Amino acid sequence: MSPKRALGFVLFWIATAVAFGVALYYWGTELSTRFYPEHPLNGAELAVEFFTCYVIEWSLSVDNLFVFLMVFHSFGVERKFQRRALNWGIVGAVVLRMVFILLGLGLVTLFEPVMYIFGAILIYSGFQMMFKAEEEKDVRDNKVVKWVQKFIPITPEFHGDKFFVKHKTGLMATPLFLALVVIETFDVVFAVDSIPAAFAISRHPMVIFSANVFAILGLRSLYFILEHANNLFRFLRYGVAIVLAFVGVKMLIAHYFKIPTLLSLSVVMGVLFLSIMLSIAFKPKPNPEA
Repeated sequence: MSPKRALGFVLFWIATAVAFGVALYYWGTELSTRFYPEHPLNGAELAVEFFTCYVIEWSLSVDNLFVFLMVFHSFGVERKFQRRALNWGIVGAVVLRMVFILLGLGLVTLFEPVMYIFGAILIYSGFQMMFKAEEEKDVRDNKVVKWVQKFIPITPEFHGDKFFVKHKTGLMATPLFLALVVIETFDVVFAVDSIPAAFAISRHPMVIFSANVFAILGLRSLYFILEHANNLFRFLRYGVAIVLAFVGVKMLIAHYFKIPTLLSLSVVMGVLFLSIMLSIAFKPKPNPEA
């Protein structure tokens, strides 16, 4: 997919999310009262919560894509074979986030203080993302990869975009399957950050589900932009780290002081916008030896 076409799809999905948020503004009150009467909200509240969750989940999803790039680079996956693994990786991200949302709703309903645990997880994740040195890792040394290799025979070479191939000794997995396993493993890690962040903003299932789905829908197209313009997001990880720490603190102090959701949206968008502007302003100098 060309960067121009990919940008068109990304803008389409963002416009669709905005349209959904506007629809919530006008018809959200009726939907909330009908489907979630125990915690009804008016349309304006739903819309602001949705947009805040969407921006946070979108920024976390972009961080997901950096991991996809790293995995494909480590395994030496050719660009023409990346699409299938990318599609399944995104499907896995949707499924895992839905599962974690359901688990989170159950935990919050049964044990309200779990929100403090969620807040602590977000603050820890934010500090780790901010201060941990960014380095290229060889994910082939991943413990999950070694565990899979113990039980499943792996072919030494790729076979197109196939995950499994028939061999005279039986069915064998390909290196592309190993790359997918690593991607799904990271999907779990990102879901652990993603869902508590959503609960810091909203308790409404419709808001959390829809924000996550809309954030993930444009990932495939965004990946092809990131391939060609990853410098655009050079400092995004620091912006995401600040956002995670902010919503973590918001969650911890919610019982004593409630930060308005509109203010949260302003802070989140401001931090992420600033991180992208800094990325554009301070592009790394090209390596003359490259």
